[in-house]
Amino acid sequence: MFEARSISVRYGKHLALDDVSLEVGTSECVAILGANGAGKSSLLRGLTQAGLRERGGVIRHRGEDISATNDFDLVEKGIALVPEGRGVFAELTVDDNLSLGAHPKRARESASERRAEVLDLFPKLGQRLAQTVGTMSGGEQQMVAVARALMSRPTLLLLDEPSLGLAPIVVDEMFAALHKVRDSGVSILIVEQNVRASLALAARGYVLEAGRIVGRGSSAELVADPMVAKAFLGH
Repeated sequence: MFEARSISVRYGKHLALDDVSLEVGTSECVAILGANGAGKSSLLRGLTQAGLRERGGVIRHRGEDISATNDFDLVEKGIALVPEGRGVFAELTVDDNLSLGAHPKRARESASERRAEVLDLFPKLGQRLAQTVGTMSGGEQQMVAVARALMSRPTLLLLDEPSLGLAPIVVDEMFAALHKVRDSGVSILIVEQNVRASLALAARGYVLEAGRIVGRGSSAELVADPMVAKAFLGH
């Protein structure tokens, strides 16, 4: 459903991502594992920002070459990113943020239906529709960020550290919601420091180190891999 071939990202003289290739199947969740500085966020930026990639990389979505597509048009094609740091409109209300999420043409007709679905995923938001997002807790803001992305009716959801800085109970709520999103048929590519939670959500994963893919496999294979266990699982 989505494939990237030979993606490289450079910041000045620093090569942050070096010739990375990956795939995400229809209704599949794939995890990207890696330590801080491995290039995980650069990977998501490289997948969504054509101007950031080195020449030669190719990205296809549902068979269409979208390598030169700008990030605004990617949303219309069904690709939504929840960036690290959430990127919510803090000065607007929850209701406003959800409405902006449904602005793409592909989402407008089904906006009411999508709103009901995301409020079912995140019941707290239904009680806070009139609240300014900047006055909410970090966990609630992350819920807004994911809900807003889902309002665009994506076929592929890109998530950059969705549990970063959240309390354990909120992390559990977030991943419970993401399991439902995956089961609804939305494909997910997740970058996440919580390796146990991300591998429980994902069918497969890639291990990123110093900007390169150094391992891959099913979630069960990665959990059993001594390198992964030592680096990410604490044993």
